[in-house]
Amino acid sequence: MVLVVGLPGAGKTSWARRLEEERRAVRLTPDEWMDALFDASEVDGRRWVLESELLWGIAARMLELGVDVILDYGCWSEEERELFRTRAQQLGASAEIVVLDLPFDVLWERLERRNGDLPAGTFSISREELVEWSGRFEVPTEDEIARWDRQLVVRA
Repeated sequence: MVLVVGLPGAGKTSWARRLEEERRAVRLTPDEWMDALFDASEVDGRRWVLESELLWGIAARMLELGVDVILDYGCWSEEERELFRTRAQQLGASAEIVVLDLPFDVLWERLERRNGDLPAGTFSISREELVEWSGRFEVPTEDEIARWDRQLVVRA
């Protein structure tokens, strides 16, 4: 299992799509599901239920069957990341993390461009939202990253 972590605009879905093709894996991207189900990025805590229960249930079954899974989740807190790492390892799967830690200005430049022509399965994000979310994102520490079976950290 690969967990792709980062703020909006970091390139998580692009990374996840590339890994999906390279590894012949299944990619689970909550934004696409939220868009299809609710036409919104968050509705009354439903996103967490979607990620931690519904999509994880699909991922767990695939891992049990030996299918590689890419979780394009974001996971802004260490607690969330630890939950998915532990769950994967309890199933006997390897747990990889890809951390996309880009500067705010790069994130905002990308989001501004994306906001101008929103692809399906994405949502418009304001600068104010990005500022707020940047303050809530817990950048993984070296100690946290070391707990994963494989790691990749991308900084620009």
